[in-house]
Amino acid sequence: MIRFLILSGYFEWMMYLQVSGKLDQYINVHYRYLIFLTMFLSLLLALVQLRIWASGKEQQLVHEGHDHGLNKPYQRGMAYLLLVLPLIAGTLFPTISLDTTIVEAKGFSFPISKESVGDPEMSTQYLKPDTSIYYNKSDYNDQMTKLMKKYEADQQLVITDENYLEMMELIYNYPNSFVGKKVSFSGFVYEANKNNQKYDFLFRFGIIHCVADSGVFGLMTKLPEHLTVKNNQWLHVEGILTLDFFEPFDRQIPSVEVSSVQTVSAPKNQYVYRAF
Repeated sequence: MIRFLILSGYFEWMMYLQVSGKLDQYINVHYRYLIFLTMFLSLLLALVQLRIWASGKEQQLVHEGHDHGLNKPYQRGMAYLLLVLPLIAGTLFPTISLDTTIVEAKGFSFPISKESVGDPEMSTQYLKPDTSIYYNKSDYNDQMTKLMKKYEADQQLVITDENYLEMMELIYNYPNSFVGKKVSFSGFVYEANKNNQKYDFLFRFGIIHCVADSGVFGLMTKLPEHLTVKNNQWLHVEGILTLDFFEPFDRQIPSVEVSSVQTVSAPKNQYVYRAF
């Protein structure tokens, strides 16, 4: 019966994430099909366990020692605890939308910071989305070349939720190919103060595969001097892509010479996702 409750709990949790709209805070929404597969398997296995329990075979298997080697009560208890831990974490720990506080707490570096996010093979990414860690060098170059063909002829780059991460990766990988082109995009303001100098950035939080490789991505912006902005304020900007020296990194990075600014409301889903 315990197995049935755990498996049905997974099915109900996945269903809740789908219905509540909170699923997009855990994984890249392009992998939603995996959640449907998980829901189906959880429900199927739960029904199997319910039938076993209803027929009285569960206790028979335990008494005969066929419970996958878990012959002692404490062993079964530990196994059940490990199985139920994700459900406990998912239901008791609330999901929150990220904002500039995480940037202020950790700062940012280029292209990948050293702060671990729990996976020893993964680090929180900042500014530039870096998908090269998922490919060998040749395949990655092929991917970037294919993407460049989509945008290299465009004189006006419209960055949307759908192409945000791939556009940012291209701009940082091939900045000279985009310098001088018009660009428009939306994001939240982050004001960095380094060495008594102020730098304004426009960011979005993005998920490449799952929340473990999430990061904050965007461009430095040269806003009109008369404009007063504050952290977490959402803007839609239009301007010209340039390269500007960013002293904390001791290098030039892509920047936007802003010509038009509009205050906008934060989108319902503040994350952007990488399409593969």
